[in-house]
Amino acid sequence: MGQTNDANGGALPDPLENLSFQSLFEASAEALVLADNDGHILLSNPAAQEMFGYSKEELLGLQVEMLMPARFREDYRQYREAFAIRPQTRPVGRGRDMTALARDGKELQVDIGLSSIHEGGQTYILVSFFDATHNRQAQKALQESEERLRLAEHAAGLGVFDRDLANNTLHWDERSLEILGLEQDGKISYEKFQNIIYPDDRASRQAALERALDPAQGGDYRADFRIVRENDASVRWVTSTGKVIFENGKAVRIVGVMQDVTDQRATESKLREQRAAMDALLKRQVAAQTASAIAHELNQPLAALSAYSEVALHELGNIECSDKLRRALSSCVEQAQRAGKTLHELLESLHRGDVVSEAMDINETVMEAFAIIHNEGYGGFQSKFELEADLPLVCANRLQVQKVLANLIRNGAEAMRVAAVPEPVLTVRVQALKEGNMVVVTVQDNGPGMTAAQAKRVFDPFFTTKANGIGMGLAISRALIEANGGELWVEPSHGSGAIFHFTLPFST
Repeated sequence: MGQTNDANGGALPDPLENLSFQSLFEASAEALVLADNDGHILLSNPAAQEMFGYSKEELLGLQVEMLMPARFREDYRQYREAFAIRPQTRPVGRGRDMTALARDGKELQVDIGLSSIHEGGQTYILVSFFDATHNRQAQKALQESEERLRLAEHAAGLGVFDRDLANNTLHWDERSLEILGLEQDGKISYEKFQNIIYPDDRASRQAALERALDPAQGGDYRADFRIVRENDASVRWVTSTGKVIFENGKAVRIVGVMQDVTDQRATESKLREQRAAMDALLKRQVAAQTASAIAHELNQPLAALSAYSEVALHELGNIECSDKLRRALSSCVEQAQRAGKTLHELLESLHRGDVVSEAMDINETVMEAFAIIHNEGYGGFQSKFELEADLPLVCANRLQVQKVLANLIRNGAEAMRVAAVPEPVLTVRVQALKEGNMVVVTVQDNGPGMTAAQAKRVFDPFFTTKANGIGMGLAISRALIEANGGELWVEPSHGSGAIFHFTLPFST
């Protein structure tokens, strides 16, 4: 031991001079045992005695291997013998979970270290035991968390990227390279990535990146863009989200995920097309039903006007009157008949064109109608499906049936929302009729329902129970179902929800 001097140059006692191996050994918080070259324990410290549940006397002379479960003792003996040949400080069982055995039979998760001590021509082995329970639990939790993350990424089809802006390096995981159509073992530079971005989308993606790199914008990155895959030249839609990491106000790293959303985009486009077609169909049907209602109201008075005028002309033939009066009455008859003919021509033009039917899966059409409704923002209710399996295909116009279903579902959702139903449920039931070559579809909500008087008028044009309704939806729905060879009706069910049924013929 060295020594220190006082201010006058005199020697001061070294505070470490009286420390001995024994005192350090005993004071260690780690469980320590000292064994000879044959593995017999010569010394143990209090921490080891507490860990294993043995007294100092009981450990003395015990073979170190006895502190291991029987199934591991031979392995440990081989470690110890190898250590005796080449003694150097090392852990036991590198990278492996080690287990020790307490006196009461409890197995302990430990890390074990071996150190050699040479003294007086003898070699001793210092064995240290570290309680690894918490470390193992943390490692297991981390491993499980990483596995869950990998499963989530795989399920969502997510690819992970990590760009080091400071060192200009870029890492892609396998899924990212698969999405981009790039080689798995190739070195992919950022410039190469930029080159596969669809030319028309490069400016918008770059603008999104620059916003993310601005510290004032919070570092959130999101971009939707197309790519031209390198391996097959296909055009795919990609959505990418990430977070920029800043140090001292400077962007140093961006990490995030990407996902191929081509199929999702195609589905959204199909839904938009279907909604546009349904809107066009609705406008046409509103016009047709409105004209029909007006024609119905005008047709009878026009017919009466024409008949009365003809009677008057006939009577004038038996008396003396001016030609001017006869011409006036004759023109009245002609104009009344002309007005009636014009109304009929208008109705024919609005209804012109046969219904184009197809063989379709009615259960599939039900699900498509719900997708359209949810895409329009209707929600807040539980959907319940009771769909009979293995039904024959239905013969109908898919777009028109979708329109009817969407209208019935929308009406039910709105009725439950207005009534503030606490647990709104909308049920769609599909089943074959026991008699007849037909399928019956039922749409039922658990809203306030309707009275018998309301049910009697609900299909009349311009009749509505909605504050802002025009009263044409159900009239149009009935007309569409009838045009497809079926019937649409409602059950009076005040207080237990509205129940609508419609039928359609099977294709065979």
